[in-house]
Amino acid sequence: MPSENPEITAVTDLSALCEKLLDLSLKAGADQASASAALSEGMEASARDGAIEDVGRSETLDVGVRVIVGARHACVSASSRKDGALEEMAVRAVAMAREAPEDPYCALADPGALASDWPDLDLYDPTEGDAGRLRDDALAVDEAARAVPGIAKSESSTASWRRSEIATVMSNGFAGGRKGSFWSASCSAIAGEGLGMERDYAYGVARWRDDLRALEAIGREAGERAARRVAPRKVKTGAVPLVFDQRLASSIVGHFLGAINGASVARGSTYLKDRMGERLFPEGFTITDDPLQARGLGSRPFDGEGLAAKPLTLVEDGILQTWLLDCGTARQLGLTSTASASFAVGSSPRPTSSNVTLAPGTRSPEEMIAGIGNGFFVTEMMGASINSNTGDYSRGASGFWIENGEIAYPVTEATVAGNLIEMFGGLEAANDLPIDRSMKVPTLLVQGCHVAGT
Repeated sequence: MPSENPEITAVTDLSALCEKLLDLSLKAGADQASASAALSEGMEASARDGAIEDVGRSETLDVGVRVIVGARHACVSASSRKDGALEEMAVRAVAMAREAPEDPYCALADPGALASDWPDLDLYDPTEGDAGRLRDDALAVDEAARAVPGIAKSESSTASWRRSEIATVMSNGFAGGRKGSFWSASCSAIAGEGLGMERDYAYGVARWRDDLRALEAIGREAGERAARRVAPRKVKTGAVPLVFDQRLASSIVGHFLGAINGASVARGSTYLKDRMGERLFPEGFTITDDPLQARGLGSRPFDGEGLAAKPLTLVEDGILQTWLLDCGTARQLGLTSTASASFAVGSSPRPTSSNVTLAPGTRSPEEMIAGIGNGFFVTEMMGASINSNTGDYSRGASGFWIENGEIAYPVTEATVAGNLIEMFGGLEAANDLPIDRSMKVPTLLVQGCHVAGT
Protein backbone atom coordinates (compact mmCIF):
# COMPACT_ATOMS: atom_id res chain seq x y z
CA MET A 1 0.00 0.00 0.00
CA PRO A 2 1.59 3.31 -1.00
CA SER A 3 2.09 6.00 1.60
CA GLU A 4 -0.50 8.79 1.74
CA ASN A 5 2.02 11.21 3.25
CA PRO A 6 4.03 13.05 0.55
CA GLU A 7 6.74 13.92 3.06
CA ILE A 8 7.29 10.22 3.72
CA THR A 9 6.83 9.12 0.13
CA ALA A 10 9.68 11.42 -0.89
CA VAL A 11 12.14 9.64 1.40
CA THR A 12 13.90 6.97 -0.65
CA ASP A 13 17.21 6.80 1.21
CA LEU A 14 17.38 7.50 4.93
CA SER A 15 21.16 7.27 4.86
CA ALA A 16 21.38 10.08 2.30
CA LEU A 17 19.08 12.15 4.50
CA CYS A 18 21.37 11.56 7.50
CA GLU A 19 24.47 12.41 5.47
CA LYS A 20 22.91 15.72 4.47
CA LEU A 21 22.01 16.58 8.06
CA LEU A 22 25.47 15.55 9.27
CA ASP A 23 27.16 17.78 6.69
CA LEU A 24 24.95 20.74 7.64
CA SER A 25 25.75 20.23 11.33
CA LEU A 26 29.51 20.19 10.77
CA LYS A 27 29.26 23.30 8.60
CA ALA A 28 27.24 24.99 11.37
CA GLY A 29 30.16 24.53 13.77
CA ALA A 30 29.82 21.08 15.34
CA ASP A 31 33.10 19.30 16.17
CA GLN A 32 31.37 15.93 16.12
CA ALA A 33 27.87 14.93 15.10
CA SER A 34 25.56 11.95 14.76
CA ALA A 35 22.54 12.17 12.46
CA SER A 36 19.75 9.62 12.53
CA ALA A 37 16.40 8.97 10.89
CA ALA A 38 13.57 6.51 11.42
CA LEU A 39 10.68 5.73 9.11
CA SER A 40 7.82 3.62 10.44
CA GLU A 41 4.35 2.62 9.38
CA GLY A 42 1.75 0.42 10.96
CA MET A 43 -1.86 -0.63 11.15
CA GLU A 44 -4.12 -1.80 13.97
CA ALA A 45 -7.63 -3.22 14.17
CA SER A 46 -9.62 -3.38 17.39
CA ALA A 47 -12.76 -5.33 18.24
CA ARG A 48 -15.16 -5.41 21.15
CA ASP A 49 -17.95 -7.88 21.87
CA GLY A 50 -17.80 -9.45 18.43
CA ALA A 51 -17.72 -6.27 16.34
CA ILE A 52 -14.92 -4.25 14.82
CA GLU A 53 -14.53 -0.95 16.64
CA ASP A 54 -11.72 0.71 14.73
CA VAL A 55 -9.08 0.25 12.05
CA GLY A 56 -6.25 2.75 11.97
CA ARG A 57 -3.04 3.33 10.05
CA SER A 58 -0.06 5.44 11.08
CA GLU A 59 3.07 6.65 9.31
CA THR A 60 5.87 8.63 10.89
CA LEU A 61 9.20 10.06 9.86
CA ASP A 62 11.62 11.26 12.54
CA VAL A 63 14.92 12.95 11.82
CA GLY A 64 17.40 14.05 14.46
CA VAL A 65 20.93 15.14 15.16
CA ARG A 66 23.22 15.08 18.16
CA VAL A 67 26.07 17.58 17.99
CA ILE A 68 29.16 18.00 20.16
CA VAL A 69 30.96 21.32 20.44
CA GLY A 70 34.05 21.01 22.59
CA ALA A 71 32.82 19.24 25.72
CA ARG A 72 29.21 20.32 25.29
CA HIS A 73 26.43 18.59 23.40
CA ALA A 74 22.80 18.99 22.39
CA CYS A 75 20.12 17.11 20.46
CA VAL A 76 17.37 18.28 18.12
CA SER A 77 14.72 16.30 16.24
CA ALA A 78 11.93 17.02 13.77
CA SER A 79 9.62 15.22 11.36
CA SER A 80 10.57 16.94 8.11
CA ARG A 81 13.12 16.14 5.42
CA LYS A 82 12.99 19.53 3.71
CA ASP A 83 16.33 21.24 3.21
CA GLY A 84 15.28 24.34 5.14
CA ALA A 85 14.13 22.27 8.12
CA LEU A 86 17.36 20.26 8.16
CA GLU A 87 19.49 23.40 8.08
CA GLU A 88 17.46 24.95 10.88
CA MET A 89 17.91 21.79 12.97
CA ALA A 90 21.68 21.85 12.50
CA VAL A 91 22.04 25.54 13.37
CA ARG A 92 19.76 25.23 16.38
CA ALA A 93 21.55 22.15 17.70
CA VAL A 94 24.95 23.85 17.54
CA ALA A 95 23.59 26.98 19.23
CA MET A 96 22.06 24.85 22.00
CA ALA A 97 25.29 22.91 22.50
CA ARG A 98 27.28 26.09 22.99
CA GLU A 99 24.96 27.02 25.86
CA ALA A 100 24.86 23.55 27.45
CA PRO A 101 26.88 22.63 30.55
CA GLU A 102 30.18 20.86 29.97
CA ASP A 103 30.20 17.08 29.85
CA PRO A 104 33.73 15.63 29.57
CA TYR A 105 32.35 12.18 28.66
CA CYS A 106 30.12 13.09 25.70
CA ALA A 107 32.39 12.26 22.71
CA LEU A 108 31.41 9.82 19.97
CA ALA A 109 32.90 6.33 19.99
CA ASP A 110 36.54 5.80 19.04
CA PRO A 111 36.66 5.12 15.26
CA GLY A 112 38.75 2.01 15.87
CA ALA A 113 35.95 0.43 17.92
CA LEU A 114 33.18 0.88 15.34
CA ALA A 115 31.35 -2.02 13.72
CA SER A 116 32.36 -2.51 10.10
CA ASP A 117 30.00 -5.39 9.27
CA TRP A 118 27.23 -7.18 11.11
CA PRO A 119 25.03 -10.26 10.80
CA ASP A 120 21.54 -10.46 9.34
CA LEU A 121 19.36 -11.22 12.35
CA ASP A 122 16.19 -11.87 10.31
CA LEU A 123 14.27 -9.05 12.02
CA TYR A 124 12.15 -8.05 9.04
CA ASP A 125 9.08 -9.89 7.77
CA PRO A 126 8.34 -8.57 4.26
CA THR A 127 4.67 -9.50 4.58
CA GLU A 128 2.66 -6.29 4.83
CA GLY A 129 -0.28 -6.01 7.18
CA ASP A 130 -3.62 -5.32 5.57
CA ALA A 131 -6.90 -4.16 7.07
CA GLY A 132 -8.82 -7.31 6.19
CA ARG A 133 -6.36 -9.66 7.82
CA LEU A 134 -6.03 -7.56 10.96
CA ARG A 135 -9.80 -7.29 11.30
CA ASP A 136 -10.09 -11.08 11.09
CA ASP A 137 -7.30 -11.49 13.64
CA ALA A 138 -8.89 -9.08 16.12
CA LEU A 139 -12.25 -10.82 15.81
CA ALA A 140 -10.65 -14.26 16.29
CA VAL A 141 -9.00 -13.13 19.54
CA ASP A 142 -12.23 -11.51 20.70
CA GLU A 143 -14.35 -14.58 19.95
CA ALA A 144 -11.98 -16.90 21.83
CA ALA A 145 -12.13 -14.71 24.95
CA ARG A 146 -15.92 -14.43 24.94
CA ALA A 147 -16.25 -18.21 24.58
CA VAL A 148 -14.73 -18.75 28.04
CA PRO A 149 -17.43 -19.55 30.65
CA GLY A 150 -17.98 -16.63 33.00
CA ILE A 151 -16.85 -13.90 30.63
CA ALA A 152 -19.33 -11.05 30.55
CA LYS A 153 -17.78 -9.14 27.66
CA SER A 154 -14.53 -8.21 26.00
CA GLU A 155 -13.06 -4.84 26.85
CA SER A 156 -10.81 -4.70 23.80
CA SER A 157 -9.19 -7.12 21.37
CA THR A 158 -6.52 -5.86 18.99
CA ALA A 159 -4.30 -7.06 16.17
CA SER A 160 -1.50 -4.88 14.82
CA TRP A 161 1.40 -4.77 12.41
CA ARG A 162 4.32 -2.36 12.29
CA ARG A 163 7.51 -2.08 10.30
CA SER A 164 10.34 0.39 10.55
CA GLU A 165 13.62 1.39 8.98
CA ILE A 166 16.38 3.32 10.72
CA ALA A 167 19.67 4.83 9.62
CA THR A 168 22.57 6.52 11.41
CA VAL A 169 25.57 8.39 10.05
CA MET A 170 28.28 9.73 12.35
CA SER A 171 31.24 12.02 11.88
CA ASN A 172 33.58 9.37 13.33
CA GLY A 173 33.00 7.29 10.20
CA PHE A 174 30.13 5.00 11.19
CA ALA A 175 27.19 4.53 8.84
CA GLY A 176 24.56 1.85 9.27
CA GLY A 177 20.92 1.00 9.00
CA ARG A 178 18.46 -1.80 9.62
CA LYS A 179 14.84 -2.78 9.10
CA GLY A 180 12.46 -4.49 11.47
CA SER A 181 8.86 -5.59 11.85
CA PHE A 182 6.45 -6.53 14.63
CA TRP A 183 3.14 -8.40 14.66
CA SER A 184 1.06 -8.42 17.81
CA ALA A 185 -2.33 -9.34 19.23
CA SER A 186 -3.88 -8.67 22.62
CA CYS A 187 -7.11 -9.03 24.53
CA SER A 188 -8.63 -7.60 27.69
CA ALA A 189 -11.63 -9.54 29.00
CA ILE A 190 -14.16 -8.83 31.78
CA ALA A 191 -15.81 -11.43 34.01
CA GLY A 192 -18.51 -11.10 36.67
CA GLU A 193 -21.31 -8.56 37.02
CA GLY A 194 -21.89 -5.11 38.46
CA LEU A 195 -19.48 -4.10 41.20
CA GLY A 196 -18.04 -7.63 41.12
CA MET A 197 -16.53 -7.29 37.65
CA GLU A 198 -12.90 -8.31 37.20
CA ARG A 199 -10.65 -7.91 34.18
CA ASP A 200 -7.44 -9.47 32.93
CA TYR A 201 -5.50 -9.60 29.70
CA ALA A 202 -3.16 -11.60 27.47
CA TYR A 203 -0.97 -10.73 24.50
CA GLY A 204 1.49 -12.01 21.95
CA VAL A 205 4.17 -10.31 19.86
CA ALA A 206 6.66 -11.50 17.26
CA ARG A 207 8.93 -10.18 14.54
CA TRP A 208 7.36 -12.48 11.95
CA ARG A 209 3.64 -13.19 11.60
CA ASP A 210 4.26 -16.94 11.49
CA ASP A 211 5.93 -16.78 14.92
CA LEU A 212 3.01 -15.07 16.63
CA ARG A 213 1.16 -17.04 19.31
CA ALA A 214 -2.09 -18.64 18.18
CA LEU A 215 -4.81 -15.98 18.26
CA GLU A 216 -7.28 -18.33 19.94
CA ALA A 217 -4.76 -19.06 22.69
CA ILE A 218 -4.33 -15.34 23.41
CA GLY A 219 -8.08 -14.75 23.67
CA ARG A 220 -8.67 -17.88 25.73
CA GLU A 221 -5.90 -16.97 28.18
CA ALA A 222 -7.35 -13.48 28.71
CA GLY A 223 -10.79 -14.96 29.34
CA GLU A 224 -9.60 -17.67 31.71
CA ARG A 225 -7.47 -15.27 33.69
CA ALA A 226 -10.36 -12.83 34.10
CA ALA A 227 -12.83 -15.57 35.09
CA ARG A 228 -10.52 -16.86 37.84
CA ARG A 229 -10.42 -13.43 39.50
CA VAL A 230 -14.13 -13.16 40.32
CA ALA A 231 -15.06 -12.75 44.02
CA PRO A 232 -11.61 -11.81 45.38
CA ARG A 233 -10.82 -11.44 49.08
CA LYS A 234 -8.41 -9.43 51.16
CA VAL A 235 -5.71 -11.22 53.13
CA LYS A 236 -4.13 -10.70 56.53
CA THR A 237 -0.76 -9.03 56.85
CA GLY A 238 2.21 -11.34 57.24
CA ALA A 239 5.47 -12.70 55.83
CA VAL A 240 4.88 -15.49 53.31
CA PRO A 241 6.56 -16.89 50.18
CA LEU A 242 5.58 -15.16 46.94
CA VAL A 243 5.27 -16.80 43.55
CA PHE A 244 5.53 -14.25 40.74
CA ASP A 245 3.56 -15.31 37.69
CA GLN A 246 5.71 -15.69 34.57
CA ARG A 247 4.13 -12.56 33.12
CA LEU A 248 5.29 -10.49 36.13
CA ALA A 249 8.57 -12.21 36.94
CA SER A 250 10.39 -10.05 34.41
CA SER A 251 9.67 -7.01 36.60
CA ILE A 252 12.01 -8.43 39.27
CA VAL A 253 14.79 -8.81 36.70
CA GLY A 254 13.88 -5.37 35.35
CA HIS A 255 14.67 -3.83 38.73
CA PHE A 256 18.02 -5.61 38.65
CA LEU A 257 18.76 -4.27 35.16
CA GLY A 258 17.96 -0.75 36.30
CA ALA A 259 20.40 -1.13 39.18
CA ILE A 260 23.29 -2.24 36.92
CA ASN A 261 22.62 0.43 34.30
CA GLY A 262 25.81 2.42 33.79
CA ALA A 263 24.02 5.74 34.15
CA SER A 264 22.84 4.79 37.66
CA VAL A 265 26.25 3.38 38.58
CA ALA A 266 28.07 6.50 37.36
CA ARG A 267 25.74 8.69 39.43
CA GLY A 268 26.17 6.42 42.44
CA SER A 269 22.39 6.15 42.71
CA THR A 270 22.04 2.38 42.84
CA TYR A 271 21.99 -0.12 45.69
CA LEU A 272 24.35 -2.33 43.65
CA LYS A 273 27.07 0.28 43.05
CA ASP A 274 29.64 -1.55 45.22
CA ARG A 275 28.55 -5.12 44.47
CA MET A 276 30.46 -5.96 41.28
CA GLY A 277 31.93 -9.46 41.55
CA GLU A 278 29.71 -10.37 44.50
CA ARG A 279 27.10 -13.10 44.76
CA LEU A 280 23.65 -11.56 44.43
CA PHE A 281 21.64 -14.59 43.35
CA PRO A 282 21.68 -18.24 44.43
CA GLU A 283 24.30 -20.60 43.03
CA GLY A 284 23.57 -21.70 39.48
CA PHE A 285 21.69 -18.50 38.55
CA THR A 286 22.63 -17.13 35.12
CA ILE A 287 21.30 -14.00 33.43
CA THR A 288 22.41 -13.15 29.89
CA ASP A 289 21.79 -10.30 27.46
CA ASP A 290 22.05 -11.35 23.82
CA PRO A 291 21.37 -8.71 21.14
CA LEU A 292 22.23 -11.17 18.35
CA GLN A 293 19.27 -13.55 18.72
CA ALA A 294 17.68 -14.26 15.35
CA ARG A 295 14.20 -12.69 15.22
CA GLY A 296 14.63 -11.48 18.81
CA LEU A 297 12.29 -8.73 19.92
CA GLY A 298 15.18 -6.73 21.37
CA SER A 299 17.84 -7.73 18.83
CA ARG A 300 20.21 -5.24 17.22
CA PRO A 301 23.33 -5.90 15.11
CA PHE A 302 24.96 -2.67 16.32
CA ASP A 303 24.20 -0.35 19.19
CA GLY A 304 23.19 3.31 19.16
CA GLU A 305 26.81 4.46 19.00
CA GLY A 306 27.87 2.21 16.13
CA LEU A 307 29.59 -0.51 18.16
CA ALA A 308 29.15 -4.14 17.17
CA ALA A 309 26.57 -5.77 19.42
CA LYS A 310 27.75 -8.74 21.46
CA PRO A 311 26.28 -11.23 23.94
CA LEU A 312 26.89 -10.47 27.61
CA THR A 313 26.75 -12.59 30.73
CA LEU A 314 25.35 -10.30 33.40
CA VAL A 315 25.19 -12.89 36.16
CA GLU A 316 27.09 -16.17 36.22
CA ASP A 317 26.55 -18.72 38.97
CA GLY A 318 24.76 -16.00 40.93
CA ILE A 319 27.68 -13.52 40.73
CA LEU A 320 27.37 -10.05 39.16
CA GLN A 321 29.74 -9.87 36.17
CA THR A 322 29.26 -6.51 34.45
CA TRP A 323 27.38 -3.23 34.21
CA LEU A 324 25.41 -2.21 31.13
CA LEU A 325 27.52 0.58 29.60
CA ASP A 326 27.49 3.00 26.70
CA CYS A 327 30.57 5.01 25.78
CA GLY A 328 29.81 7.95 28.06
CA THR A 329 29.18 5.92 31.23
CA ALA A 330 32.14 3.68 30.42
CA ARG A 331 34.46 6.70 30.22
CA GLN A 332 33.07 8.05 33.46
CA LEU A 333 33.72 4.74 35.23
CA GLY A 334 37.08 4.09 33.58
CA LEU A 335 35.76 1.00 31.80
CA THR A 336 34.98 -0.15 28.25
CA SER A 337 31.55 0.12 26.65
CA THR A 338 29.55 -3.11 26.56
CA ALA A 339 27.93 -1.91 23.28
CA SER A 340 24.67 -1.35 25.17
CA ALA A 341 23.82 2.13 23.88
CA SER A 342 20.20 2.66 22.91
CA PHE A 343 19.10 4.06 19.55
CA ALA A 344 16.79 7.05 19.61
CA VAL A 345 16.35 9.73 16.98
CA GLY A 346 17.59 13.11 18.12
CA SER A 347 18.59 12.18 21.66
CA SER A 348 21.70 11.11 23.53
CA PRO A 349 22.37 7.38 23.83
CA ARG A 350 21.90 5.67 27.16
CA PRO A 351 22.67 2.14 28.34
CA THR A 352 19.90 -0.40 27.81
CA SER A 353 19.43 -4.15 27.57
CA SER A 354 18.37 -6.16 24.52
CA ASN A 355 17.22 -9.81 24.85
CA VAL A 356 17.58 -10.79 28.51
CA THR A 357 17.23 -14.41 29.63
CA LEU A 358 17.20 -15.82 33.14
CA ALA A 359 18.10 -19.50 32.87
CA PRO A 360 15.17 -21.72 33.93
CA GLY A 361 15.19 -24.02 36.95
CA THR A 362 13.97 -27.58 37.27
CA ARG A 363 10.62 -27.34 39.05
CA SER A 364 7.34 -26.40 37.38
CA PRO A 365 5.21 -23.57 38.81
CA GLU A 366 2.73 -26.20 39.98
CA GLU A 367 5.47 -28.01 41.89
CA MET A 368 6.54 -24.73 43.49
CA ILE A 369 3.00 -23.99 44.63
CA ALA A 370 2.52 -27.55 45.90
CA GLY A 371 5.39 -27.03 48.34
CA ILE A 372 3.91 -23.90 49.97
CA GLY A 373 1.67 -24.08 53.05
CA ASN A 374 0.58 -20.43 52.95
CA GLY A 375 1.68 -18.01 50.25
CA PHE A 376 0.72 -15.51 47.60
CA PHE A 377 0.66 -16.22 43.85
CA VAL A 378 1.03 -12.72 42.36
CA THR A 379 -0.51 -12.23 38.93
CA GLU A 380 -0.89 -8.46 38.66
CA MET A 381 0.93 -5.47 40.11
CA MET A 382 0.29 -1.75 40.14
CA GLY A 383 2.26 1.27 41.24
CA ALA A 384 5.81 1.02 42.50
CA SER A 385 7.94 2.43 45.29
CA ILE A 386 11.60 1.53 44.79
CA ASN A 387 14.39 3.16 46.77
CA SER A 388 17.26 3.21 44.28
CA ASN A 389 19.84 3.65 47.02
CA THR A 390 18.72 0.89 49.39
CA GLY A 391 16.68 -1.47 47.20
CA ASP A 392 13.61 -1.23 49.44
CA TYR A 393 10.63 -2.38 47.42
CA SER A 394 6.85 -1.97 47.69
CA ARG A 395 4.10 -2.54 45.13
CA GLY A 396 0.36 -3.01 45.05
CA ALA A 397 -0.61 -6.54 44.01
CA SER A 398 -3.43 -8.96 43.32
CA GLY A 399 -3.49 -12.65 42.52
CA PHE A 400 -4.36 -15.83 44.42
CA TRP A 401 -3.83 -17.11 47.93
CA ILE A 402 -2.08 -20.43 48.37
CA GLU A 403 -3.18 -22.81 51.12
CA ASN A 404 -1.80 -26.29 51.71
CA GLY A 405 -0.07 -26.32 48.33
CA GLU A 406 -3.12 -25.32 46.29
CA ILE A 407 -4.68 -22.17 44.86
CA ALA A 408 -7.43 -21.31 47.37
CA TYR A 409 -9.09 -18.04 46.29
CA PRO A 410 -8.42 -14.77 44.40
CA VAL A 411 -6.85 -11.86 46.28
CA THR A 412 -7.19 -8.11 45.76
CA GLU A 413 -5.91 -4.87 47.34
CA ALA A 414 -2.69 -6.30 48.75
CA THR A 415 0.75 -4.77 49.00
CA VAL A 416 4.00 -6.73 48.74
CA ALA A 417 7.15 -5.31 50.26
CA GLY A 418 10.75 -6.33 50.83
CA ASN A 419 14.31 -5.48 49.90
CA LEU A 420 15.47 -6.31 46.39
CA ILE A 421 18.94 -7.50 47.47
CA GLU A 422 17.33 -9.94 49.92
CA MET A 423 14.79 -10.96 47.28
CA PHE A 424 17.50 -11.66 44.68
CA GLY A 425 19.35 -13.87 47.15
CA GLY A 426 16.26 -16.01 47.82
CA LEU A 427 14.97 -16.55 44.29
CA GLU A 428 14.11 -19.85 42.65
CA ALA A 429 13.34 -20.00 38.94
CA ALA A 430 10.73 -22.37 37.53
CA ASN A 431 11.13 -24.29 34.26
CA ASP A 432 8.51 -22.38 32.21
CA LEU A 433 10.79 -20.04 30.25
CA PRO A 434 8.77 -17.89 27.78
CA ILE A 435 10.00 -17.43 24.23
CA ASP A 436 8.01 -14.51 22.81
CA ARG A 437 9.45 -11.64 24.86
CA SER A 438 12.60 -9.56 24.91
CA MET A 439 12.92 -10.33 28.64
CA LYS A 440 12.61 -14.09 29.04
CA VAL A 441 12.07 -14.87 32.72
CA PRO A 442 10.29 -17.93 34.10
CA THR A 443 7.94 -17.97 37.09
CA LEU A 444 9.87 -16.98 40.22
CA LEU A 445 9.53 -18.09 43.83
CA VAL A 446 10.58 -15.24 46.12
CA GLN A 447 11.40 -15.47 49.82
CA GLY A 448 11.81 -12.67 52.33
CA CYS A 449 8.77 -10.57 51.47
CA HIS A 450 5.82 -9.24 53.44
CA VAL A 451 2.22 -9.06 52.29
CA ALA A 452 0.07 -6.26 53.68
CA GLY A 453 -3.68 -6.74 53.55
CA THR A 454 -6.28 -6.13 56.23
